[in-house]
Amino acid sequence: MSEQLIFKRHEIKYMITKSQLKAVKEAMEKYMIADEHGKNTILSLYFDTPNYRLVRKSLEHPIYKEKLRLRSYGTAGEDTQVFIELKKKYDSVVYKRRIGMTKHEADDYLLRGKGCADTQISREIDYFLNLYEQLRPAVLLSYEREAFYAKDNHEFRITFDDNILWRDYNLSLDSGIYGMPILEPDNILMEIKTADAIPLWFVQFLNDNHIYQTSFSKYGTAYAAICSNNMNKGDYRYA
Repeated sequence: MSEQLIFKRHEIKYMITKSQLKAVKEAMEKYMIADEHGKNTILSLYFDTPNYRLVRKSLEHPIYKEKLRLRSYGTAGEDTQVFIELKKKYDSVVYKRRIGMTKHEADDYLLRGKGCADTQISREIDYFLNLYEQLRPAVLLSYEREAFYAKDNHEFRITFDDNILWRDYNLSLDSGIYGMPILEPDNILMEIKTADAIPLWFVQFLNDNHIYQTSFSKYGTAYAAICSNNMNKGDYRYA
């Protein structure tokens, strides 16, 4: 049986250094607790058209954008639970639909065109697959994530992503964790996920430490690298 989840929240990103990470964690001790799963390695397989229509549109910063990915926690085997995620962003609010199933079932559905259980979320994914023709695996991202949530509000979460790697070959969740790094060695991607306002104590911490919101896309950064590689080879189709 598939597991279904729906999220609606704001997601705000910050690029911080490892020394700032230490300060953030010290400030969080009074207010937040580590996720029970601890530090995870996440793999996300992004789907796109042959001419990268989805990521190209996303990088134009439209008021509405959407993407489809297949995610696992650690390298997946055929019977490992993975998650198909349809992520939409409208006017700075993120809406995510997520279905859990085995990797084998997900590959059947996304790569071989076999159906899955009929649900509201699967119908939305079906519509997406029909709307964007020739969707195929485009980029595999992996990274190490630490997640924390507020003691008094589990809807307020902070995540830290490190060792972010990308590749555009061997695009399967069972093919290992390796690729080209996205971040500078001293950088960490911090992300706030919340359905409500950011707590005052954290706003004050950000102001005191001169940590400012940034616009950053893991997939978008990988795509920029793909364009750069193609231009070096004399291929200007996607640049």
